Amino acid sequence: MSSTLPASLSDAELGRFCAFFYRRTGIAFPDSRLYYVEKHLTARLAETGTAVFADYLARLRAPGGEAELERLINGFTVNETYFYREAGQFETLVSFLLPELTAQRPPGAHLRILSLPCATGEEPYSLALYLLEHWPDLAAWEVELLAGDIDTAALTAARAGIYTARALERLPDHTRRRYFTPAPGGRFQLCKPVREAVHFHHINVTSPRDMQRYRDIHVLFCRNMLIYFDDASRRETMRLFYEALAPGGFICLGHSESMSRISGLFAVRAFARAVVYQKPLEAP
Repeated sequence: MSSTLPASLSDAELGRFCAFFYRRTGIAFPDSRLYYVEKHLTARLAETGTAVFADYLARLRAPGGEAELERLINGFTVNETYFYREAGQFETLVSFLLPELTAQRPPGAHLRILSLPCATGEEPYSLALYLLEHWPDLAAWEVELLAGDIDTAALTAARAGIYTARALERLPDHTRRRYFTPAPGGRFQLCKPVREAVHFHHINVTSPRDMQRYRDIHVLFCRNMLIYFDDASRRETMRLFYEALAPGGFICLGHSESMSRISGLFAVRAFARAVVYQKPLEAP
């Protein structure tokens, strides 16, 4: 079947696909990545035995096309990360954000921390480990750790919690020994109590319907995702994040990202090792 497939897609076909993918995910492909897009898309045409691009696009749009769209999304998303990435934000969380959030709340109150996108789980599990190791007041509060991603394959890997030694390189030795056990293939599995402490969901952050599941979030980690969005998607995502946050809640972006050109809804808070963004206590 693959012999009947075109050697390449036309510029118009690539444009139609990129527009469709953008509407579904908010992800915009720059010109520098169009070769990669074409390569992956052509591979999916061959894998599904579809000789005509228009037929494949119709399949994605039709009822029942969700499974193929899911495979396509999984192939385009980037999930390379590691434990304790940009750890200065975790230190800021424990030293400043959580004390501020808990100062006016009764002991035992509910705190919700959300990681979007969570990829294969390194970030939300890093949050869990850092709280266990560095926040002595953890037991006094009802902390709920939530995580979500659009990539279903990444979510499956996250729930399993099995990682290479490279992913664990930045963890202290005592943390690796305490919370990980050897797994086949020279890998390591995170202990079950920590895995069960994080609740994973399939989520498209640009979808108002998907984001409805998150409300009264106190700290939201969204690092190194906005670089894949255009300005319109970034603004819409920040609007949805604003609605998800509790008054006074915080957003942590990646070090290369800034809220300045995206949204004026949040106050900038500068700490020694991180810049974060805060939803006002009262609506503007």
